[in-house]
Amino acid sequence: MKKWALLATALAMVSGSASAADMALKAVKAPPPAAFDPWDIAFGAAIMNDYVFRGITQSNHKPSVAAYFEPRFNVNKDLQFYVGVAGESISFPNRAAAEIDIYGGIRPTFGAFAFDIGVWGYLYPGGTCYAGAAFDPAGQPLSAECAANALLNGNVIKKDLSFFEVFGKMNYTVNDNWQFGITEFYTPSFLHSGAWGNYASVTGKWTAPSTTFGSSGVGMYVSGEFGRQWLGTSDSFYGTAIASPTGGGPFPNGIKYADYNTWNIGVGFTYKVMTLDLRYSDTNLSKANCNAFTSDYTAVANGSFSPINPTGVGSKWCGATGIAKLSFDLTAMTNLK
Repeated sequence: MKKWALLATALAMVSGSASAADMALKAVKAPPPAAFDPWDIAFGAAIMNDYVFRGITQSNHKPSVAAYFEPRFNVNKDLQFYVGVAGESISFPNRAAAEIDIYGGIRPTFGAFAFDIGVWGYLYPGGTCYAGAAFDPAGQPLSAECAANALLNGNVIKKDLSFFEVFGKMNYTVNDNWQFGITEFYTPSFLHSGAWGNYASVTGKWTAPSTTFGSSGVGMYVSGEFGRQWLGTSDSFYGTAIASPTGGGPFPNGIKYADYNTWNIGVGFTYKVMTLDLRYSDTNLSKANCNAFTSDYTAVANGSFSPINPTGVGSKWCGATGIAKLSFDLTAMTNLK
């Protein structure tokens, strides 16, 4: 009887173990996947000691603030549509109140290649025409506002400088550390001057390994850009009625702006949504050709002559400058969940 009792106990133990094993292996129903939300919003703001655009200050080498708001629609992980509005404080010769940017486009991705194709509009509301004459150099009549206002250094500037560009960008990500890109922008009338503009550049960026600053969460990158701005001939508002001492002119129907190179290089530090970018920027524009292009209201007569700048007034808006920029950037789906 003892043997039968021991055998029954052993069988019960084996049966219990098997049942426990069966329970452990029983499939658990997976939770349903999270619903895909195609909508997102990116926004941010920045403060900088100098607002520089393609090597030329837009803020008279003074501090500037900026902000943007960009709704996005993600068709899938490799295709995004977007629109946006941005604003920057500026200091233009026509005393425009601010720069307001309205833009939109599409961002497709193919493996390591990321593209950005769209249209960018630059609006400069609140400007005043400064010409100091009733007629332009070609004899075309100007408005009463243009005739009533004049810049002290003799430069002229239109009331409305608004314009648009079509653009394309391509970035190639080599690995977690290296990225290279090219850009292309075109406008039929740069700053509403009547002169077409074409800007192309190459870019590069090295991102430091995430362990560079230990577990602090601080990241670092080094980036740079080399670009060239080609420009056409302005309309007669910016023409010259006198010849330059260095030869050339007069050009009453408009001046052929000087093409120029621009470059910048800098280092950035990131922490969560914040970025501190420290950058050096420069161009090869002379003070004379810079003045002819910008109509700088702070430019002074210093013997800066060129064929398109017969007055000898020179501008420092296109020279070497250092830029410190503190910004934050967020997206609703990532930072506001």
